[in-house]
Amino acid sequence: MERRTTDRLLRARAQGIGGGVREESAAAVLDRVVAVQAQDLPAAELGLRARANGLTQEAVRRATDTERTAFRGWFMRGTLQLVPAADARWLLALLGPVYLALAARRLKELELDAELCARSERLIADAIDGEGPLTRAQLTDRLTTLGVEPKGQSAFHLIRRAALSGVVCHGPQRAGEATFVLLDDWLPATGPLPFTGEAAERELARRYRRAHGPSDALDFAHWSGLRTTVAKRAWAAVAATGPETPPAPDGPDGPDVRLLPAYDNYLVAYRSRDLSVPAEHARRVWPGGGLIRPTVLVDGLAVGTWSGGRRGTPVKVETFPGAASGSAPEAAAVAAGIARESADIARFSGGAHELSTNGLHSPNS
Repeated sequence: MERRTTDRLLRARAQGIGGGVREESAAAVLDRVVAVQAQDLPAAELGLRARANGLTQEAVRRATDTERTAFRGWFMRGTLQLVPAADARWLLALLGPVYLALAARRLKELELDAELCARSERLIADAIDGEGPLTRAQLTDRLTTLGVEPKGQSAFHLIRRAALSGVVCHGPQRAGEATFVLLDDWLPATGPLPFTGEAAERELARRYRRAHGPSDALDFAHWSGLRTTVAKRAWAAVAATGPETPPAPDGPDGPDVRLLPAYDNYLVAYRSRDLSVPAEHARRVWPGGGLIRPTVLVDGLAVGTWSGGRRGTPVKVETFPGAASGSAPEAAAVAAGIARESADIARFSGGAHELSTNGLHSPNS
């Protein structure tokens, strides 16, 4: 049990969600953790908030849309991620071909042959080149001129294919909706890639080890989506250099409480969930249908779920049965931590703070 607790604390610290660790900017968070899950962009923004000091939603939008230090694209496991813009091109060169190959079967099922894919890629590039940033809906409308169905998944897979091929990428948001731009315009190449081939595989393994605390080659394979043989080879190469995660220093005097958003990387970056979520409560976090609920963490351990916090709505916390057990001072410290995190979510989003809890007593009640 002591070893498991130590591993969990090391993982939480490596991920910037434990041990009192917080970074000072969105770019610093991404440099630390490699990537933040971003299929739900507002959730990704909250994932950056949970790992930073005083970060604002405006600062995150500035990093993605203006400064272009954070880049959103399909990377690890073929899912949308926010990564440091400086890493985007070498990650795309490494992972793009992997997911293009895996997507071929789905394209065939949708009856999208090679000729149509090539024509679609040219049309998408020409439309953006001529009109500027376009939303998915606008690109779908242009693709209908090639006979692509406006409903269903065909247009999405053609747009994603163009992104994995390095033709287009996510650009600035427009009225809260993502747009697509030409990759070479948005993130111009500045020279040869810093890592290619097996060197890129090793670099990704090295960064995973540093950002995810105690872990192994199969955890890396699960997180990255690389073939197991490839992941094991890269892992063995970097494992010989010694541990990447330094010993944890003394953390804060009290519990470190964080409110993680839905789909957070901390919950999906390992084969096993046992260190982060008690097995008896796993269904509360993973209810099915691909959902991963926002979680309340105390020193890296999930003790409940939460909802709300967007557009000024109050944060509502539901603790797991028995999670609030312990001494009165401990329970009060956790409740105070939840209140601080809830207030910070309101500050981040620019809304009023209101908190509803179930299972924990407010320190002022």
